[in-house]
Order: sequence, then C-alpha cells, then structure tokens
Amino acid sequence: MEIEQPVMLEIKKIVDEAKDLKTFIFRYKLSAKPGQFVIVWLPRVDEKPFSISFQDNDRFGITVFKVGPFTEKLFKLRVGDKVGIRGPYGNGFSLRRKRVVLVGGGCGTAPLGFLADELKKKNVDIHYIIGARNKECLLFEKRMKIAGIKTYFATDDGSYGFKGYTTDLLKEIISKHRVDKVYTCGPEIMMKFVVDICDKAGLPCELSLERMLKCSMGICGSCSLDPTGWRVCKDGPVFTGEQIKKVTEFCSYKRDFSGKKIKL
Repeated sequence: MEIEQPVMLEIKKIVDEAKDLKTFIFRYKLSAKPGQFVIVWLPRVDEKPFSISFQDNDRFGITVFKVGPFTEKLFKLRVGDKVGIRGPYGNGFSLRRKRVVLVGGGCGTAPLGFLADELKKKNVDIHYIIGARNKECLLFEKRMKIAGIKTYFATDDGSYGFKGYTTDLLKEIISKHRVDKVYTCGPEIMMKFVVDICDKAGLPCELSLERMLKCSMGICGSCSLDPTGWRVCKDGPVFTGEQIKKVTEFCSYKRDFSGKKIKL
C-alpha cells in the first residue's frame, strides 16, 4: 500500500555492507515490487529517494551510499532512531522470465538485490554480476551466497573477482548460457553498454534510471526525460531497452535541482 504522507518508522537494524554503504532495516509491511523506491524524510534536514534493496513479510530495507549532507546525517542515526517514510513509488521490474542476468554497478546493485530475491522465489535461473571500483566497495557477497544465487564479482583494480568491467562478464555469460532477459542498474555508461550488448544478442533488457526527484508522484515534472516527457518517478524508474533508446539524454546528460543540464 502506497504511503502518501510520511510515516515515522524506527530503524530496527543497520548493516555495514561495504565502504560508505549501509543497509537500514525497518519493520513495516510495505508490499513493494522490485525496482520501486521510497522517499526518506529527516525532519528539519531534507527528504531523498532510495531504492528498496530488501523486503520480507514484515520488513524492508534501503541500502545507502554516503555521499553529501543528507546521507551523512542518515549515517549518524542508530538503531531505535526514527525517520519518515513514504511510498513505494514508481513501476518495478517484470518477473516473467526463466533464465536471466542481473548486472549491477556500485550502489546500483541495491535494487537488484531485492530483484534477485524475488526471482529466486519463482525458480528463475539467475546469473548476478556485481561490479565496483575495488573489493571494499562490493555489495551483497554474503547475502547472495546464502541465497544460493550464482554471483560474479568484477572490480576495476582486480582486487577481487574478475579484473575488468561487468559488461565483459555479461558478454561471456550470454555466450555460454541460454539467457532470455537482462536487468541492470548502475552508472549510465555501464547501462548504455548493457543495452547495446542486448541489442546485438537480440535480448530484451530492463534498466533502472536515476534522476532528480522532488515530488515523487509525477506532479512537478523535475524528473521528466527529453524528449519523451516520461517521468522517472511515475513512468519509471524501470524502463525497457526499447524505451530508453528513445531518450536522447540517456548517457549524455541529466538535470540538477534547478533543471540545468549536467553532462554525464
């Protein structure tokens, strides 16, 4: 059920996931879909959107990368402190596949963790590629191992797993295994390569896009994409590869809080 007004929820657990990355767990039946997000409100500070990275029957979690004043404040909170939550918002990933590859880069791995859990429940054959700058920044290694999901790690510096790009691993997996869909979230340059690889292989893909979100309900238009006018908060954040090819700003620029273009 979507929460339109912030509900103050107590932080039940905090997990140190990796360097500058923490998961905050709340006890609340959110009933979200993988790929959706919530708005987190810190009274007298600000509010920001975060993808849902974990959900079970009566709990959900968000995985946060410490970057900027808001997340620095959030990282200072402890178990028992409360924050405001509203949502979930947006459309999620579709789940009707049998053999898939998930490609996550950096903190973009967070929503794919939730997706992997849900696909596993449906007996989907999953190959999960997780990439980061180095070993210290890798997410969900233990979590995916416990879940029994085939997971591959790629680091830019070769400090853990495959030395190189997640997209190199994607090409290798596609060449060796029968795959019927690819899901991705992370830096746009990475997702652009994923879309191109899928096009060449004749595979459908879905990706989660990040943009400046204000209202989160499709009213303000701050997250509208050029030239389609699609709102990331309402029409996304998940888009198909075919949809994203119509978005001229993809992997080119995004807009800041004032609407000014920022090159990617």
